[in-house]
Amino acid sequence: MKKKHVNARLICQVSAAAALVLAGNAMAADAFSSDSKWMTGDWGGERTKLIEQGIDIKADYVGEVGGNLNGGYNDDKTARYADQFGLGVALDLQKLWGWDNTQAKIQLTNRNGYNISNDRVGDPRAGTLSSSQEVYGRGHMVRLTQLWIQHQFFDNKLDVKAGYFGEGEDFNTFPCDFQNLAFCGSQVGNWATNIWYNWPVSQAAIRVKYNINDELYAQIGAYNQNPSQLEHGNGFKLSGSGTKGTVLPVELVWSPKVNSLPGEYRVGYYKSTADADDVREDVNGFDAATTGDAYKTHSSKSGYWFVAQQQLTSHNGDASRGLNIAANATFHDKDTNFIDNYQSVMFVYKGPFDARPKDDVGIGAARIHVNDDVKKNAELLNVSNGVSDYDNPVFSPIRETEYNYEINYGFHVTNWLTVRPNLQYITHPGGVDDVDNALVAGLKIQSTF
Repeated sequence: MKKKHVNARLICQVSAAAALVLAGNAMAADAFSSDSKWMTGDWGGERTKLIEQGIDIKADYVGEVGGNLNGGYNDDKTARYADQFGLGVALDLQKLWGWDNTQAKIQLTNRNGYNISNDRVGDPRAGTLSSSQEVYGRGHMVRLTQLWIQHQFFDNKLDVKAGYFGEGEDFNTFPCDFQNLAFCGSQVGNWATNIWYNWPVSQAAIRVKYNINDELYAQIGAYNQNPSQLEHGNGFKLSGSGTKGTVLPVELVWSPKVNSLPGEYRVGYYKSTADADDVREDVNGFDAATTGDAYKTHSSKSGYWFVAQQQLTSHNGDASRGLNIAANATFHDKDTNFIDNYQSVMFVYKGPFDARPKDDVGIGAARIHVNDDVKKNAELLNVSNGVSDYDNPVFSPIRETEYNYEINYGFHVTNWLTVRPNLQYITHPGGVDDVDNALVAGLKIQSTF
């Protein structure tokens, strides 16, 4: 109950800040000024001075509301609120200490709240595949999300980054302006079960990038695969105890201009060297659900991805406005991975109205497919347990394909505050046909302090 009061207070504070901005009482670069990049302003010019010296202090907040309007496993109407605070500093070490072409970053995050997908939309025995509040997850705790140093060699041709960070910072990267997880951030991390840890989890890592030309680069990375870093209380764990293997991603990134409009295209592959259990077969190659024997172990698991983002039009010659399209696809090891493939497509129009040139409107659709062997395994478990009634607590729900849809409108209230109401529709939550399709109302608040 106490946490709910805190979240309500935060919403009131953000709303009050927005009201101050709209009233137009603040001066540019002052606290709450609509022209400032930061809610707290430029600190009398001191913040800009720090940036010029190589110290860029970063503080931000994301809050997300999700309310079930109709359908889902539990149709009792309610809402849930989840949020994340971020605090960090980006350092230009060339300005600070004279280290040519060198940067560093330290970032802390703190997540709290509850998720409507877990509490109402999905069957608790199966959950949901995506999430209507992408900011939820990885525990109510403070985490060290970034601690790295980066250096460019050979006239910036070669770029090396080392320290603690997640794969999704550099590989399979994607923006996070939608609220549904299926349209937000690195999608490989959402579906590559238990090996690829997205924000806010960090791992010991190194990433090497080579710029082939101004439009094309290739990169390779190595990330420590350590499940213990997911555990509560291990947000600052830097030791290698608990390591299971290494995740090795490679990627080619092309950033062309099409009719003078920007685009980005990514194709990549990952391999985990850690042991991974088969999703269906036992150690002898038979159905583990029938024999009761241990599942077969594989020495690795792998997958690949494709990401495309392209601006299609400008608005009356203004390239900061116009229609953008984006598409994602990931494919995963059928022997070991719960999800074997995922696809999505999104359209975003930036600056739809002359009176609101910095607003945006978006619509997206995503398909998440459960491995057929996972479905077969559940069917065999039900036969072995002698249950066929979905309402029987012992019944293992049969999971196939979940579809997620979202439409949203981003109100660019100020340069430091965006408020994004949205509607989401989830077909077959958790991939379970027996669960009613769900309609969820959302509200995403993004603020930079």
